Amino acid sequence: MNNKQVKLYQPDAQLKMGWFVIWREMFDELISSRELIWRLFVRDFLAKYKQTVLGILWALIMPLLMVGTFIFLNRAGVMNIGKTDVPYPVFALLGLSIWQLFATGLTACTNSILQGGSMVVKINFPKESLVIAALAQSIFGFLVRIGLLVVVFAIYKVIPSWSTLLLPLALIPLMLLTLGLGFLLSLLNVLMRDITYIVTLMTTFLLFLTPVLYPSPSSGFLATLNIYNPLSVLVTGARDLVIFGYMKEPSQFLSASLISLVIFLISWRIFHLVEARMAERV
Repeated sequence: MNNKQVKLYQPDAQLKMGWFVIWREMFDELISSRELIWRLFVRDFLAKYKQTVLGILWALIMPLLMVGTFIFLNRAGVMNIGKTDVPYPVFALLGLSIWQLFATGLTACTNSILQGGSMVVKINFPKESLVIAALAQSIFGFLVRIGLLVVVFAIYKVIPSWSTLLLPLALIPLMLLTLGLGFLLSLLNVLMRDITYIVTLMTTFLLFLTPVLYPSPSSGFLATLNIYNPLSVLVTGARDLVIFGYMKEPSQFLSASLISLVIFLISWRIFHLVEARMAERV
């Protein structure tokens, strides 16, 4: 008799679950990881500003330098920004603060798995926690910049609309898009370290293609491009809510929000399927 043991390889247990069970498991894991996400956020926050002289002031210095550069270029005649409905520093700083929620968040999410390499290899935990904690760093930076915005609004005597209270809700689609892309890019970054540099170039390039530091063009190539760029309406919609009290393009904002939700759900599902094998690549 042949006593040789035969090992049968079967699909992952997750693939045998029903769709409802899988999604319920994912949400349960996310809820149970609340304390872990908080601890990861605190760890990353302390590491980021450790041994820095200016600390969190860097969250204010960078947007001020960017806006100041555009003001100088506009007054020097190098570029024509166009007319804005509020003083340009208010317009630009508000748009840039919203944009940096996406740009810095995407960069942080992309690097989150690699930066948590030792944890990924040694400890079994929901890896989504690393990505979400990275996005939380960007959210904190946005909250710091709100203080700067209050000062700039006061200097230029601009009174924001009462609907500014709804701004956190208007920013949810942008954060979902950031998190969804962050899930995918963090996985790709594990396979190809070049993704970090590609994301940095991509966000810089997109900054100039998105009406962040200039008004939305009504004609030309950029106007056509903005129709297919969900970031455009997600940024301008949130900014319009503060300045005018309403969104000029609510239907487009809703469409971009749905796209963001779909990207988030698909990316999260892919991330959840692959995370069990993540330690092999880190």
